[in-house]
Amino acid sequence: MKILQKTYILPLVPMRDMVIYPQTFAPFYVGRTSSVLAVKKAINTEDKLIFLSAQKDAKIDSPTPNDIYSMGVIAKIVQYADTETSNLKVIVEGLQRAKILRFYSLEPYFQVEVSPQFYEVKVDEELKKYMDYVLNSARKFAKISQNSVLEAIIHNLTFEDLSLFCDKIASALRIETQQKQELLETINPMVRIQRLNDILDIEVEKINIDKRINNKVRKQMEKAQKEYYLTEKIKAIHDELGQAEDRTLEVQELKKKIEESGMPEEVKEKALYELKRLEGMAFMSAEATVSRTYIDWLINVPWKKATKEIKDLKRAEKILEEDHYGLEKIKERILEFLAVRKLIKKPTGSILCFVGPPGVGKTSLGRSIARAMNRKFVRLSLGGVRDEAEIRGHRRTYIGALPGQIIQMMKKAGTINPVMLLDEIDKMSMDFRGDPSAALMEVLDPEQNKNFNDHYLDVDYNLSQVFFICTANVLHSIPPALRDRMEILQLAGYTDFEKIEIAKRHLIPKQLKKHGLSKYKIEFKEEGIMAIIESFTREAGVRNLEREISSICRKIAKILVRDKKLKYKIIGKDEVFELLGKPKFRRLDPKLEKPRIGVALGLAWTEVGGELLATETVKMPGKGNLILTGQLGEVMQESAKAALSWIRSKSIKWDLDPEIFQKYDIHIHVPEGAIPKDGPSAGITIGVSLASLVREIPVRMDVAMTGEITLIGKVLPVGGIKEKVLGAHRAGILNIILPKENEKDLEEIPKEVFEKLKVFLVENMEEVIEIALLKEEETEIVEEKSRGIKKVEEKQVTIPEI
Repeated sequence: MKILQKTYILPLVPMRDMVIYPQTFAPFYVGRTSSVLAVKKAINTEDKLIFLSAQKDAKIDSPTPNDIYSMGVIAKIVQYADTETSNLKVIVEGLQRAKILRFYSLEPYFQVEVSPQFYEVKVDEELKKYMDYVLNSARKFAKISQNSVLEAIIHNLTFEDLSLFCDKIASALRIETQQKQELLETINPMVRIQRLNDILDIEVEKINIDKRINNKVRKQMEKAQKEYYLTEKIKAIHDELGQAEDRTLEVQELKKKIEESGMPEEVKEKALYELKRLEGMAFMSAEATVSRTYIDWLINVPWKKATKEIKDLKRAEKILEEDHYGLEKIKERILEFLAVRKLIKKPTGSILCFVGPPGVGKTSLGRSIARAMNRKFVRLSLGGVRDEAEIRGHRRTYIGALPGQIIQMMKKAGTINPVMLLDEIDKMSMDFRGDPSAALMEVLDPEQNKNFNDHYLDVDYNLSQVFFICTANVLHSIPPALRDRMEILQLAGYTDFEKIEIAKRHLIPKQLKKHGLSKYKIEFKEEGIMAIIESFTREAGVRNLEREISSICRKIAKILVRDKKLKYKIIGKDEVFELLGKPKFRRLDPKLEKPRIGVALGLAWTEVGGELLATETVKMPGKGNLILTGQLGEVMQESAKAALSWIRSKSIKWDLDPEIFQKYDIHIHVPEGAIPKDGPSAGITIGVSLASLVREIPVRMDVAMTGEITLIGKVLPVGGIKEKVLGAHRAGILNIILPKENEKDLEEIPKEVFEKLKVFLVENMEEVIEIALLKEEETEIVEEKSRGIKKVEEKQVTIPEI
């Protein structure tokens, strides 16, 4: 029967997990009341037509129109019969694809208005070749999948009707309902045959993969059975030869080590249980290797062995003095810490954190503390660690699993009370593998680390007797929660005098010995060491100083090997420049620096210590814009705007031209533009630079300053005072302007540095400008000198007291 009308109103039966195609016969059972009524309605009509469409979800018992696919098939009921369970058994013949236009009624069964879908394709020779190719694919699939229905259909297929060809093959495929529905909804037979070909290729590949996997599993099972048989045979041979005792002796030895290790009772039970499992395993199996490695770790990690701690303060003080020059407050704090430990019988583990620039001796301080306390010293570098498993370890289910670095360091130390240095704690990061800093919080918390749980050991391990020392360059990159568990000790850097002493006591003897020059009695004069410090290094620590001394030793060694005559016995200033070449840095001499309008010297804190930061300001014809350059951060930009607003508020007092801020653009630049800069401490520096620009008065070049500015000109305190003051001292600046509220921080500055400085404590910008800008008579002298009008008497410009 051919469907010719444009639309039909037919009863609808939703199908579960079944898609019926045109020109195919299909039997099914009807059980739902609404579906039974729909079938009976169709039976009572002359054509016996019914519409069949699949459900989107087969589990739904009472589908709504939204739960039914809109594309289905108009079918004719060929045969039906009642069953004992009041269900109907129906055989239908699919006639034509059709699409639901609307639901005509919903009760007591679905009636829908449907539109038949047609698409005629003329079959030519080229298309027949493609159909033959698809037929071969279907034949291959039917053979390897043992689909007898598909084989029977293929046998009777012709190439006359492309749509019928596709539908016949699709009806016999054992594929997902959704895939069948997609083929039904593809009205164009040309597109349908291409999709059908893709499905056949995929299904063939699936079956081939399944076969390969089954073959591999079968071979592995055969291999395992073979290994088991051979292992049992080896056991029997060993029994005959009397070699079975070797395995027994190994197990007994492991058991003895477990008993003697001093493990807590629950850990011992776990170790003995694992040993019992190992005893029952095949000797050479992979699982036995994993189990044996785990037992070895439990045995080799220290559980009770401890070194006897020496609590002699005089000895500790002597060692600290031998190893380090300067750092008096740090040494004092360490001795206080050791004194408390002497008074307490069972002190808990403590956590110190040394924070300071590179090369100031943070790591070597840790070694000195370990030597002073007679404890083992282990160092763990955390720089670049981003995997939580580096701290907590890997679970034993992973191939190649190991304990975390904490447990590995404990095994390396061999005692339960070592000094463990966690180096570069501020350089840790995190990614998808977890946050190592969060895992480290349990390690560094005295209340929690007595029950530290490593994922590999999977037992509680007591870290409470470990003396943890952390090092960092900066504090801001350490998470606050982790920082809260540590006592912070700041190491700001060394003065020039301290560097000279460190070089004489430690660096020079070390480098002479390292380069084979100890026997030649080479002497470094103080002026030579100072020349290296001033002209070839600019740092808070002494690392670059040691490098330059090493460079001098290498050059002397080269000369000695070539000429066999020691030309350089005494290293003074001239010899330093002769060996190292031209200076890398020039120390600022305020007497030689010409004061300039709009240029002020500020003090900045960096990870490598304090530095001078010049601020330059110029004006140019424009529209009153403020231009900021030099990679300034948001806070620094706000400081510049606040400083400009305060300057503008002083226009009347300073008798400034009112149009200066409308007709001129002001450009503020901080050199070294490649380096990002931020923070509020440049506020007064920018304010002085702007005041100098608008009043056209030069700024002193022998003054450096730091402080935050407010809109009303108040100077607020800032951080890093010690580092900044030492940075100014290194650069040759001895006049420092600081906020009044930072007076307490001056106690941290070394005495020999403080005595050379002239520190001005200010509360508002008026005081800052009074100090920083030249007076009128001083300005005239500077101008006369620069123009060469007349020679004036040289005189020291003194900065007024506040």
